[in-house]
Amino acid sequence: MSLIVMKFGGTSVADIKKIKNVANIVSQEAQKNKIIVVVSAMAGVTNKMENYIKDINSDHNLENDLILTSGENVTIGLLSAILKDIGIHSLPLLGWQVPILTDSEHQKAKILNIDKNRINSFLENYDVIVLAGFQGINLDGHITSLGRGGSDTTAVAIASALKAERCDIYTDVEGVYSTDPNIVPQAKKISKLAYEEMLEMSSTGAKVLHTRSVELAMKNNLTLQVLSSMIKKNGTFIVDEQKLIEKEIVSGVSYSKNESKVSLSGIPDKPGLSAKIFGLLASKNINVDMIVQNISQDGISANITFTVPNNDINFTKKILENNKNEINYNSLKTDEKVSKISVIGMGMMSQTGVAQKMFKTLGNNSINILAISTSEIKISVLIDEKYTNVAVKALHEAYNL
Repeated sequence: MSLIVMKFGGTSVADIKKIKNVANIVSQEAQKNKIIVVVSAMAGVTNKMENYIKDINSDHNLENDLILTSGENVTIGLLSAILKDIGIHSLPLLGWQVPILTDSEHQKAKILNIDKNRINSFLENYDVIVLAGFQGINLDGHITSLGRGGSDTTAVAIASALKAERCDIYTDVEGVYSTDPNIVPQAKKISKLAYEEMLEMSSTGAKVLHTRSVELAMKNNLTLQVLSSMIKKNGTFIVDEQKLIEKEIVSGVSYSKNESKVSLSGIPDKPGLSAKIFGLLASKNINVDMIVQNISQDGISANITFTVPNNDINFTKKILENNKNEINYNSLKTDEKVSKISVIGMGMMSQTGVAQKMFKTLGNNSINILAISTSEIKISVLIDEKYTNVAVKALHEAYNL
């Protein structure tokens, strides 16, 4: 029998009725394959745990991770019990029981190792393993959490370690769409995407899959499928580029409002200063995305504009202000009302005119571009947030998606 890993997110296990639906899906698949089910906490539970931590103003990593990972414990117990009641021989496991070994970076731990021999021994004696996502254990024996989207990472890591046939990610949508159907109702479901396309979509705002999980699947050449837990249909398969029969020039349009713009003006135009600025931010684990640097009108100084996630903007501003004398800039401005709009497609590597069409479309809609970044298969622009929906609709139409 083949091994399939099935991951169910919070919306798919939001209440007892939905957990019973998951049990039925799992039981049907268990007739044909060995199954490892990875589950998240019930919808809203992890947010509630975060609020509890805020209420007591806790900065204690060990306790915080115990609190944050508690929701998954409940879900695996409920699902495993329901599976047993319908005749499926199941075993619930917490991360430390595998064990899923991680580093000690609490709230964003990285997986170091998975004891695949121990998991395989469980699979010999049980039809289904029900595994808590999002959690692991470090070398000191302390519970750790993998950060937001960590259950996706757990599922892909388990599937990769055990060389599963594929990893199915069940959610509340039918697959990956050409853009957000809430903005463009006629957006189409994509049948197949390359890892690189999904990675770009995830990193530029699409919330279907966590970026870390896609990177891990790509590294291990693991087929992913994103599909609905409520509708019995094939979803979107995430595969190696070579398995795509035809590469779309543009596969999708994504957007992110989780962007803040930072502008430093009047910086001395000399070597090493950019490295100093971004080194300061990197040392505090602040991820910088789009960067624009140009010489100011006096020909002596420079201006730098870049973006950071919204939740890092205040910390970024504080770091730059605390190091003003060292950086020697004239002024610092921030703007949280911006959006990043991206067009993505494997076919862009061999086609011309994609950027021109994007810029012309935005210009025709009187949308000013604040910054630009590109890769082989992606073009992203920063615009005023109020034009987000207009830009997404116009670009989706321009590329005939």
